[in-house]
Amino acid sequence: MIPSFEEASVVRRTGPGSFEVTVPDGWQQGRGAFGGLVYGMLTRAMEQVVDDPARRLRTLTGDIAGPVMPGPATLRVEMLRRGNRQSNLQATLVQKDEALAVAIGVFSASRDVHPPEFSRETPERADWDQIPPHALGPPSGPPFGRAYEYRSTGPMPFTAGREAETAGYLREREAPSRRDAPSMVALLDAWWPTLWSIDRLYRPMATISFVGQLLVDPAKLDPAERLFHTGRMGALSDGFFVELRELWSGDVCVGMNQQTYVILG
Repeated sequence: MIPSFEEASVVRRTGPGSFEVTVPDGWQQGRGAFGGLVYGMLTRAMEQVVDDPARRLRTLTGDIAGPVMPGPATLRVEMLRRGNRQSNLQATLVQKDEALAVAIGVFSASRDVHPPEFSRETPERADWDQIPPHALGPPSGPPFGRAYEYRSTGPMPFTAGREAETAGYLREREAPSRRDAPSMVALLDAWWPTLWSIDRLYRPMATISFVGQLLVDPAKLDPAERLFHTGRMGALSDGFFVELRELWSGDVCVGMNQQTYVILG
């Protein structure tokens, strides 16, 4: 087994706005580390700089410019602005003097406002116990997939289906001690891409842009809860595609994510 996400994403403060991490072996997605782990580390460092439990992560926008390899790395966090209720930060991961990943985090306190009621139709789903687990890991999947449990409600990967969609239950194999923003960011990134639902071939690809929104306080969620993932492709053109994802806790959408992928071959 590989280290749990909670263990793998530990950051250590070394000075004002400066942190060190050790990227563990076994958490790769292709050559480099799983993007959700990288963004989780950056989020964890930004949380420490914010240092205000009332200001929760609302949105995370990130890019990974090059593969983050197993071994030591440095995180640098800059407070772009701290307002009365909102903090905007930028975090950068550096390895061997090269900036390989960057993220912008918006942290904000809750607002005492009363907008009109809003409700959405919840996705249809079978019970967890009615769906067999789907192993995701070597040799047919990325190494980091061994840290998560997947129960897909379809379509299954590489079945050349008609719908570029994904759906199913998701959770860590080793539940974290508490549900937090870094683990939610990783869960938003953990499912396989929708392209796999309409293709028969495995094609190397990379996420070139990641935007995530956390819609509830993660601490209010059971860390062992089986969240329900949905994903759909929004566009496919010129070797790139855009995917829209959601995570649901019961009848509540707790997180949303948009990713832009480049197909490498």
